Amino acid sequence: MRALVQRAAEARVSVGAEVIGEIGPGLCCLVGATHDDDVDSARKLAGKIWNLRVFADENGQMNRSVAETSGEVLVVSQFTLYGDTRKGRRPSFVAAAAPDEAIELIEALIAELRRLGATVATGSFGAHMAVELTNDGPVTLMLEV
Repeated sequence: MRALVQRAAEARVSVGAEVIGEIGPGLCCLVGATHDDDVDSARKLAGKIWNLRVFADENGQMNRSVAETSGEVLVVSQFTLYGDTRKGRRPSFVAAAAPDEAIELIEALIAELRRLGATVATGSFGAHMAVELTNDGPVTLMLEV
């Protein structure tokens, strides 16, 4: 699994005119799954997200995690993270997990984040979503398990 993790001052996801998930300070996570992923991968990625030290400590150093800052997490499914653009001009998505596999893994990741104690907002799997983000820093990292 992969996640593009962005430290957010705020973020929201909408379907049509309806905001379906939003957070204040925390992490905006665009998450994709591939064929080799399983529920254990989802749990490991959730642990990385929960414990990722990208928030400032009392000395201004990136030394605190969302677990330590009471930050929130927005999880948005993003199969295009597995888009392969090495050949031609049109991305290939053959590395992305099939929708029925991917939804199970995204839900497992969300469940594990909640089990760890995170306040989690989500997008809508498979929907055409608009994601708005005020990136704090900006800080953007790619996580992979």
